[in-house]
Amino acid sequence: MRPSVILQTATRFFQPLLLLFSLFLLLAGHNEPGGGFVGGLVAAAALTLHALAYGVESARRTLIVDPQALLGTGLLVATSSGVWALAAGKPLLTGLWHGGLGTPLLFDVGVYLVVLGGTLLMVFSLMEE
Repeated sequence: MRPSVILQTATRFFQPLLLLFSLFLLLAGHNEPGGGFVGGLVAAAALTLHALAYGVESARRTLIVDPQALLGTGLLVATSSGVWALAAGKPLLTGLWHGGLGTPLLFDVGVYLVVLGGTLLMVFSLMEE
């Protein structure tokens, strides 16, 4: 079956926009609607669109990192944001800030990576069958 030229053209246009929007949602998630979960879903949708247009192998090459590695790294980052507070003598997941950046953003980045890795792991597995 030949891939759709229209889908491939639309993917080349929409994928960078979706990835940029996912980063916006991630960074705006502290004070506005969004955050790591929604941002990760939008990024996964962008890469799923790529997989539909060009195939799973092309999407894996575009991603560069294995989805399982993203999932594990996200768990490590999210956990470290909570442990950082424990190391400072505060309760688990207490927000700490240093120079405008804080552990809530670190936690959101971890959630973003977990959602992105987990969703792509499921989608790629289903598309390869």
